[in-house]
Amino acid sequence: PFHTMAPEQVLEALGTGPAGLDQDAAQARLERYGRNELAAGKKISAWSILLRQFTNLLIVILLAATVISFFLGERLDAYVILAIVLACVGLGFFQEYRAEQAAAALQKLAAPVATVVRDGKEQSIPAREVVPGDVLVLHTGDRVAADARLLEEFNLKADEALLTGESIASGKNLAPVADPDLAVADRKCMVFGGTVITYGRGWAVVTATGMDTEFGKIARMLQDVTGDQTPLEARMASIGRVLAVVCLTVAVGASVLGVLRGHAWLEMLIWGISLAVAAVPESLPAVVTGALAIGTTRMARNNAIVKRLPAVETMGCTTVICTDKTGTLTKNEMTVRRLFLDGALIEVSGSGYEPSGSFTAGDAAVSPGDHPVLAEIGRIALLCNDAVLIETDGNWTVRGDPTEGALLVLGRKAGLDPEALSLEFPRVAEIPFSSDVKRMSTFHQEPDAVLMCVKGAPERLLPRAEKMLTAQGERPMQDEDREAVHDQAAQMAREALRVLGLAYRSLPEVPDLESDQVDPELVWVGLVGMIDPPRPEARQAVEQCRRAGIRVIMVTGDHPVTASAVAREVGLIPPGQEAHAVITGPELNRLSDPELKEALREVRVFARVAPEHKLRLVDILKAQGEVVAMTGDGVNDAPALKRADIGVAMGITGTEVTKEVAAMILADDNFATLVAAVEEGRAIFDNIKKYLIFLLSCNLAEILVLTGAFFLGLPLPLIALQILWVNLTTDGLPALALGVDPKAPDIMSRPPRPPTEGVFSPTVNSLLAAIAIYLTVILIPLFGYYYHWNPWGLSDPKMVLTEAQTMVFITLVLAELVNAFNCRSDYLSLFKVGVFGNRFLILSVLASLVMMVMVIEWEPLSRLFHTTPLRWQDWLLAAGLSLTLVPVVELTKWIVRRRGRSRPQTAPAG
Repeated sequence: PFHTMAPEQVLEALGTGPAGLDQDAAQARLERYGRNELAAGKKISAWSILLRQFTNLLIVILLAATVISFFLGERLDAYVILAIVLACVGLGFFQEYRAEQAAAALQKLAAPVATVVRDGKEQSIPAREVVPGDVLVLHTGDRVAADARLLEEFNLKADEALLTGESIASGKNLAPVADPDLAVADRKCMVFGGTVITYGRGWAVVTATGMDTEFGKIARMLQDVTGDQTPLEARMASIGRVLAVVCLTVAVGASVLGVLRGHAWLEMLIWGISLAVAAVPESLPAVVTGALAIGTTRMARNNAIVKRLPAVETMGCTTVICTDKTGTLTKNEMTVRRLFLDGALIEVSGSGYEPSGSFTAGDAAVSPGDHPVLAEIGRIALLCNDAVLIETDGNWTVRGDPTEGALLVLGRKAGLDPEALSLEFPRVAEIPFSSDVKRMSTFHQEPDAVLMCVKGAPERLLPRAEKMLTAQGERPMQDEDREAVHDQAAQMAREALRVLGLAYRSLPEVPDLESDQVDPELVWVGLVGMIDPPRPEARQAVEQCRRAGIRVIMVTGDHPVTASAVAREVGLIPPGQEAHAVITGPELNRLSDPELKEALREVRVFARVAPEHKLRLVDILKAQGEVVAMTGDGVNDAPALKRADIGVAMGITGTEVTKEVAAMILADDNFATLVAAVEEGRAIFDNIKKYLIFLLSCNLAEILVLTGAFFLGLPLPLIALQILWVNLTTDGLPALALGVDPKAPDIMSRPPRPPTEGVFSPTVNSLLAAIAIYLTVILIPLFGYYYHWNPWGLSDPKMVLTEAQTMVFITLVLAELVNAFNCRSDYLSLFKVGVFGNRFLILSVLASLVMMVMVIEWEPLSRLFHTTPLRWQDWLLAAGLSLTLVPVVELTKWIVRRRGRSRPQTAPAG
């Protein structure tokens, strides 16, 4: 690997030199290696996505019913069924088409132009024409065109967060590193295509272009990764197949038997269509989509934006959350936590960039006004600083380096005003930070002297410190003072704090800035320890996951010490388990799959990981039967996000690539928001189960009524259009209302349900059978009574049939509306769950009742749906029969509870 080689060796290996390639050699390499761009991958056309929607068996059956209805002259039926088909197909197409746009976003990260040295001269060329062996010229603000080995650098820093996940800019140097398997984040002598130079300048020789770069490897992984079906999609597909088989079997069987018994084939075709329409719950796709959409609206209010609707429900069966550290568990805002001044430790309160907080030494409050050393460290923190603190609508952000942002906030907490201080001590010169000297110095004019402020690595400042500042003033610095500082710096580092030393010196004038002796005889002021602090709500969210039986694993590109410190603070690593809790990327490479599976029992933190590590973790966890949610913000996270059951992108820090492949976006980048989404997902599944019982029991009853009537030699008790009305309006509206039933209070105290757990548990099967059989038992005799006995003595046989069908229609509608309340729980009594806890259900039932009355009593609709107005006695009979369903369902639930055939379920709230 090029990062293990010296610059001269790299130039020799690539057949180039400091003067770069000549034009002929560059053209030859362009033909050999191809353009420096990411391959688009195998694109799926919009037509392919559209045609794929028609492979769903339920859609095929409905299309067949549409065609047959059209040829039989039942054009209204045909148009209604076709509209349902087109709505379902359109929704599926839209979701899949959006998912296919993911890899294209990577192209946006390519640099449009690059400055290279060719024939010994600097020139700008299109970045796509950069080839291995080209020498890149790098300046602050440049997007790097390709992966390259540094030849020279002057204080060079690069923002590699998109690639490595590290929030702090990576300082570069020329030193080769011997480890060939070193993580990308630790290859300090390399720069990588797609990253941005944030400071300094340099020259680098290109080692890889296009799909051979680190970004290219991610793009290839993204193309190779396929997303699996969500548990809900698999479950709905399974239900669809079962319904399709039942529908075809019953419809074809009844039609063939009818023809053999001497019925006309045209009559049997109409029977077949009616049975097909009865068997297919037409409102099911709309209701599932509607309930998921309502779930997404709830989540959006809580900053979780769902891109793929089935992801809402999948969150409910999540068993493992693999989360990034920076910005998700932490605030992504460097904060000074601790100071070591004048031999004493001072704790600093407050979090993030908001400049409010206090200072304490032990249990005693410390006032900057009464502590000259604290006041001086605040002054240096503000003067030796290039960052700017900005407030917008009460939100504080930093423009500039996060470390300097933390020092700005420290100075403000000490009661100092940056603007006033810069006017009082105007900067007249500076020595910027460099990776060689590891310190920054600024020079400020005083009335009769020049104040030099210095910040940097303590090990570089201490040897230059002759004195130290104390409460009594300056005094010589002793060996024991230096030893105390060293000990405290080491302790802060062990706690994952980033440590800086601050010092000053008063000079008669600005010295020679090129001199190596520009800053001897410093006055030491103190140590500053800072960290990107955990979000205040992160620990509670992690604990909530533990109660819910969800494993949380931190997967980060950051240093293992930093990662484990944050993990301890948020409760990811329990006390006493620190020794085996962290694995690094290189260690991961050495583990076999069985060893990794074993390690995952204990390990809660993976640090210094590369994209392929994240992908491997997802694959291993999924192979163990886990349902995995993976968070990420950088391009390096995209393949793992796409492979995970739930890919979760960050809305603030996330790249376009991660947002494209993700199923969900956290608008506030907050781990607690993700946990709230899990809770919502569990509630959604509970409600999906409720309305599936409701819808399927209704459809099963319709099938049994039609089939029973056929075998008894009766005419159709319901025509296809009436069945469509029942399935779409009577069933659809209450089903949607069940989709927003209040969540159970214990919803996050249950273990995750297995993703393979179907809807058809013994309880559900018992309820389906009881409801369908009972409705069949009352509806067929009711139809027979009105059709054969003609209680009102109608003379027109057609009117007799219409009245009988109308009675079956209204009794079925009323019974199903009553059944909606029964289905608020599959286990508990209606009298315990209550009728009034869901106002949407009450409103939907009232709306369905009004529409049903209109279909019966309003002549235009009555004529369209082949119904007839009824007498009050008929309405009373229908209402009485429908209410008898309540004791039947209550008895079924009581039997199920007695037999213990299902886990008890807490009633919905309200």
